[in-house]
Amino acid sequence: MERRTHPAAEQLLPVALLTLSGGLQDTYTYLRRGKVFANAQTGNIVLLGQSLFDGDWGRAARYFLPVLAFALGVAAAERLQNCAHGPNWQRQVLLWEILLLFLVGFIPHSLDQLANALVSFSCAMQVQAFRRVEGFAFASTMCIGNLRSGTEALCTFLRTRDRQEGQKARLYFLVIFLFALGAEAGSLAVELLDLPAIWLSCVLLALGSWPLSHQ
Repeated sequence: MERRTHPAAEQLLPVALLTLSGGLQDTYTYLRRGKVFANAQTGNIVLLGQSLFDGDWGRAARYFLPVLAFALGVAAAERLQNCAHGPNWQRQVLLWEILLLFLVGFIPHSLDQLANALVSFSCAMQVQAFRRVEGFAFASTMCIGNLRSGTEALCTFLRTRDRQEGQKARLYFLVIFLFALGAEAGSLAVELLDLPAIWLSCVLLALGSWPLSHQ
């Protein structure tokens, strides 16, 4: 059977590294930056609504800022794609993300809200720029869509024995496993390194960007 060649940004190796980074980022902001999710904006929106209902405006601001930063990050990646000349815009997104996350490692706890906003902004750029793995739609910084798609593919495979659906299910569950592995690495890193632990995410993103330079 002929094997299709996918663009570098959709191949498993860079996607795996970006997914590990995504899990690490969420653990980092939750454990070391005030229990805020950098990537899972659904959780932030729930907590934002609860804070507004309670009249706790300071707590509401803590959850509103990453949601706003995420939206701005998507817009920034879209702008970068429209202004780029050639296929290398996704690598530019990663370079910006690496720079922002490197700066986050220097931000003290007194500015946790700024740190969370920068992580959410960079995460959103990544989500917008990397949306497929080996031809299948996916997300590298959150799991709910991958879990739905993977379960759907598994059910279809069990019913039809379609090999492509089986491959799809394996890919989605592998991505979920890698996200969880990245989260575990993040929990260990913050215990050892504290705030600079986010630099491990920079390393993963730098490794993930290398194949893109050869496309």
